[in-house]
Amino acid sequence: MSEISLSTSSQSPVDSAMVVLGLNAVILAVHEKTARVLIVNDYSPENTWGWRALPSGPFEPTKDRTLNLGLRRWVHELSGLAVGYVEQLYTFGNKFRDLREIKGGPRYLSVSYLGLTHEQKPVGEANASWRNLYDYFPWEDWRDGRPAVINDVILPALDRWCLEESDSSGIKRRRARVHSTFGNEKGHYDFEKVLERFELLYDAGLVLEAHRDYDLLKDHRGLFPFSRDLSDGTGISEEAAKIPGIPLVHDHRRILASALGRVRGKIKYRPIVFELMPEEFTLLQLQHVVEALSGDTLHKQNFRRLMINEKLVEETGRIEQLSKGRPAALFRFREHVTLERPAPKSSA
Repeated sequence: MSEISLSTSSQSPVDSAMVVLGLNAVILAVHEKTARVLIVNDYSPENTWGWRALPSGPFEPTKDRTLNLGLRRWVHELSGLAVGYVEQLYTFGNKFRDLREIKGGPRYLSVSYLGLTHEQKPVGEANASWRNLYDYFPWEDWRDGRPAVINDVILPALDRWCLEESDSSGIKRRRARVHSTFGNEKGHYDFEKVLERFELLYDAGLVLEAHRDYDLLKDHRGLFPFSRDLSDGTGISEEAAKIPGIPLVHDHRRILASALGRVRGKIKYRPIVFELMPEEFTLLQLQHVVEALSGDTLHKQNFRRLMINEKLVEETGRIEQLSKGRPAALFRFREHVTLERPAPKSSA
């Protein structure tokens, strides 16, 4: 179930002058070094592509005292999961972000949340399932080095997009944008710019959502100028199909990109990953979780030193029991770290 549930059958018909408020959830877990996101089926008749969705549902003021509690209720009803750490991410309200608005429906605003949890088997009619986070952004996982798709496919496609500008200053502006997001073969790559990279690919017509929206917004393109003609027979859609990355309904992949960027920014200064860990763990296990979300490898000794010097973890006095290999000391988060966990009664 996705945002098709934002209005209830008991409501009177709405028109395009009205606004409907919904809730979106980006629920992340890490399982065996793999960052995963909770995805559900979208059964709306507008979703003719069969794309899947983030867990979403209406904010129902008669049921939910807070948005936070409404979000938790929806996630539980759709997947059977109880989410631990939850924080508000962003409110998405772009015109025509929801397909129903194109057909004269109301403006759909979605308050999005980021949630972290242990991976549990989901249940429910939405057929929720866990999916590798980097199936949606394969260019974001650098743990085995710079992804080949960047140099082999993405940068050449973006260079052709740059050269479509009519003057040298326009070409220069586009190339500066490319370098600030994807860098070049030796350039700096800012791991937090997940949303900026996805929006660049969208603007250049290099993700399938751009082609969907270009076709659907044919009567509204004056309001939303695209940077290139996606129906001119130049093979851009074939080029987009070569760039791996699974699309999602509405603007849900944009929401997911926002969440990943937020997580990457926060793990630098706040131990939010405590919700993803068991009560006791080795420092290597903790490092693998951080690497899975950051998309980058970390220096083992520097990571250990940071965790201990910043007094984020403490030894339990116990040793991990292994069938083979050298036993490792077990740690737990210090009490002041776990107390940062927001309570479900949060008013957000």
